[in-house]
Amino acid sequence: MKHENRIFNILYIICACLTLTALVRPFLSQNAIPAIASGPPVASIDPAPSDLTPAEIRRAALTFDDGPHPVYTEQLLDGLKERGVQATFFVTGEHAELHPDLIRRMRDEGHLIGNHTYSHIQLTADNREKFKNELIQTNEILYEITGDEIQYVRPPYGSWDKKLETDLNMFPVLWNVDPLDWQTANAGRVARAVIGKVSDNDIILLHDYYDTSVEAALMIVDELTRQGYEFVTVDKILFD
Repeated sequence: MKHENRIFNILYIICACLTLTALVRPFLSQNAIPAIASGPPVASIDPAPSDLTPAEIRRAALTFDDGPHPVYTEQLLDGLKERGVQATFFVTGEHAELHPDLIRRMRDEGHLIGNHTYSHIQLTADNREKFKNELIQTNEILYEITGDEIQYVRPPYGSWDKKLETDLNMFPVLWNVDPLDWQTANAGRVARAVIGKVSDNDIILLHDYYDTSVEAALMIVDELTRQGYEFVTVDKILFD
């Protein structure tokens, strides 16, 4: 008799549990926390800038060659000013002579101005003196416009002679990231090429002589700022 009562009690408990589960299941399905959508793990998502400590903030330098352009450089300066970003402009002497107002605006808005020769000449074994004279000529033009001595040079095509550093007391500035923006009119492609490659303390090469390069530059600023990057002039990258 006792054995039969024990079996009855076990069956009663099982039935009660099944009944309770049936009653609760609809409530659980309606109020359960939804599954996390598939995607990259949280650790791979860049935190918002406000979440970063000073040690975690990354820096990059935007540099622009060949300008100033009368339309595109002004558009770029407007966009950088709106975003509170300083950049470095390596200008040619011939374009600086044509647009001194843009050179003065660069200086007044905190951008760094560098020398890109007078006529965008490439240094070779046969034209060292001409190359040197173009640097001197451009320095004189920029000093007349801004009153500042020019310390930095971006040699066209990266061709350089270290002896010129002593001769002219100038520092050459090359680059880490080159999206070849002059080869395409696709601003999105240029922006993606930079964003996919840039890392802390990189120097990005662009040209403010193309409208799509200016458009790409502002896209780069917006995305990298979202990722926690701070934009600085090249002297901060080289010497801080």
